[in-house]
Amino acid sequence: MDSRRRLWAKAITWQVLGLFSMTALGAAFTGSFTAGGYFALAAAAIGLISYVIHERLWARVQWGRANKHISRNES
Repeated sequence: MDSRRRLWAKAITWQVLGLFSMTALGAAFTGSFTAGGYFALAAAAIGLISYVIHERLWARVQWGRANKHISRNES
């Protein structure tokens, strides 16, 4: 499992990338980079919080994880 610090670093860098793409998309639809930027900031805030909650929930799920300690009989 990732540390909380790593989780937040991943979430923030992902949202920065999303912020730029959503600003461009918002500007394309509204014709205004200001309106597109406000839309992108709102989407980034919601996305950041959703991502962290999603990651923390999935960290509790054991399904699909590779077992680090495989005995010789199982391999």
